[in-house]
Amino acid sequence: MTIAGDLAAFVTSTSADSIPPLAYERAQMSIASTISSAAMGVDIGSSAITRDMAKERGGSTDSSIWFDDGPKLPAPDVARVNAVMSDAAASDDSDMRNIAHIGTIISSTSIAMAERLGKSGRDVLRAMVLGYEVGGRIDESLTPGRGEKGFHGSVSTVFGGTVATGLLLDLNASQMEHAIAIAATSIGGIGIAANTSWAREYHAGLSAWLGMNAAISAQKGFLAETTVLEAPKGFLDAMGGIERQDITKDLGKEWDIVTDMAIKLVPGGHPSHATAEAARDAAIKGNVNPDDVANIEVSMARMKALSGPLHPKDLIGVAHSMSFFIGCAIAERGYGWVHATDASKVDDPTINRLIDLITVDQNPTPYPDRFPHRHGSTVTITMKDGTKHSAHVDMPRGSNVGGVDWNDVDAKYHTLVPLSGMSADRINASLEVCHNFGDLKSMAELTSLLKR
Repeated sequence: MTIAGDLAAFVTSTSADSIPPLAYERAQMSIASTISSAAMGVDIGSSAITRDMAKERGGSTDSSIWFDDGPKLPAPDVARVNAVMSDAAASDDSDMRNIAHIGTIISSTSIAMAERLGKSGRDVLRAMVLGYEVGGRIDESLTPGRGEKGFHGSVSTVFGGTVATGLLLDLNASQMEHAIAIAATSIGGIGIAANTSWAREYHAGLSAWLGMNAAISAQKGFLAETTVLEAPKGFLDAMGGIERQDITKDLGKEWDIVTDMAIKLVPGGHPSHATAEAARDAAIKGNVNPDDVANIEVSMARMKALSGPLHPKDLIGVAHSMSFFIGCAIAERGYGWVHATDASKVDDPTINRLIDLITVDQNPTPYPDRFPHRHGSTVTITMKDGTKHSAHVDMPRGSNVGGVDWNDVDAKYHTLVPLSGMSADRINASLEVCHNFGDLKSMAELTSLLKR
């Protein structure tokens, strides 16, 4: 058997009843989170362009673009638009092994395809959990290889969309094996572009669109090289894949959507979330007056320099600026949605003074594995009188370790979805649908509410 074949056999033979309730709950949270982030990103230029292009192409009336009153469009195009909107706001989800946004892709593809096919909420949740499993396991093998080679997480999230779509299409094991193989040859995203431009959400859109097309192609009989993952010069070789035996080891024993998916409860890149929480905790612990700070040291696995721009000026910069996270967290005893939506924050003199005081520990404590984002960050604030205040956070809130709670997801929904222009009644009703997603008979019960 090939790796693709083993994965295909597992996902096509796994029944809905064999998946634990907690995995389904995390999938429902992913849907609510993805919709929230899409609401924040709906009017960003990249989202508008992608939406306009889909409307210009037109086509079959399968599925609904979120927060849009226009006609339905082909499911792959709709999934692409919705994924771009969610990823554009940098407020969706991440896998804490590798910071790949698998939840955005499985949510956008599954809902679009289920609307086209008339599938139920239970069908969607099964597809999402299993799609996440394949995408997460493949990207675990790529960590840290693909990032070191310059590739973005979209090269693995595509597998999540492919498998989720394939399950909704009722692919058999052979068809699913070819779908996974097609996905492996479908997308390449360059990480440096994703960190500085709209390329980040462009990658997400391609991941959703190409993942769906891989599954549809396989359903129609398209054949691919099924050894493409493990073959010499194949996908894993090209992306720096290691520990390949783990991709198919103990399938069904645990569920990656439970152990590794984290919901963003503040905006921006997930690698900075634990650091922001540590900075906040240190500031609160020491009752820190920002004017009395002399130095701020950050210690994080494998990090020798701050990521992102030092003084960001736009949402893209804010999303990737660890220094901005830290400055806000100390100046205002926390970091939240307001720091991405209030343009005045990037010019705040107190925040910018604190940013200029940040240094990075050049000899951080080594961690026991290759997943630095699982081990968080330590922030130490040194005051002008020499007093030090320090705090460490392993993983941020919204993660399995930091704690995932519906109250936090609900608060995110109520904060971000109003940015789309939806009415309060629709917001409340659509969130209730997310909570009871497994009971849906059709996707129209949700998509009919996601209108401005």
